[in-house]
Amino acid sequence: MDKTFGFDTAVEEAQRAINSAYIEARSAYHGIGLVKLMGRSSGFIAMHASLSSGQVDVCLIPEVSFALDGEYGVLQHLEQLIKNKGFCVVCVAEAAGQELLQNSGATDASGNAILSDIGVHMQQKIKTHFKGIGVHADIKYIDPTYMVRACRANASDAILCTVLGQNAVHGAFAGFSGITSCICNTHYVYLPVTQVITAPKRVNHKGRMWHRCLTSTGQPDFR
Repeated sequence: MDKTFGFDTAVEEAQRAINSAYIEARSAYHGIGLVKLMGRSSGFIAMHASLSSGQVDVCLIPEVSFALDGEYGVLQHLEQLIKNKGFCVVCVAEAAGQELLQNSGATDASGNAILSDIGVHMQQKIKTHFKGIGVHADIKYIDPTYMVRACRANASDAILCTVLGQNAVHGAFAGFSGITSCICNTHYVYLPVTQVITAPKRVNHKGRMWHRCLTSTGQPDFR
């Protein structure tokens, strides 16, 4: 399916957090805006919010591995951004860089793995890095998780939900069961639920949308 209901609203709200981080970072001496967004299995919200804002210098998603330290790491790139621009904005999906963190192995009530906090980890790593090289850095960390989850649906999602709901009723009256109403290749269709839940949809790191995001941020390959 192309997208699910609530996605446009989530991206729109996430963009507000990025805009706030941008303002805070630009208003501070050597400001670094760090925003952690929802995305426990994929980086769609982080990617689309970064692309739509046009203010993000580094976007990190779980589909693309990266290194924080080293000559080609994220921290070295941030150092160059501070030197050249005087500020920068980083957007990271919550499941990004989990291989860099200690895995507790714990699960929540739904059986999902409890992720380590990449946002707090990066905040501390950035502080330590800039302190170690003797450069002042003012880090503005924003975690808008519940603001993104709990906001009212925007007009686009409200209309989408209405149409999907109507189509679901039409499907039920037509005798279908075990199906979901969705958009696929811009068309409203019914898909079997068993097929939909086979695997989570993930960002294609070789696809055009991710490369559009990279063009917007101007970030290198952090590996």
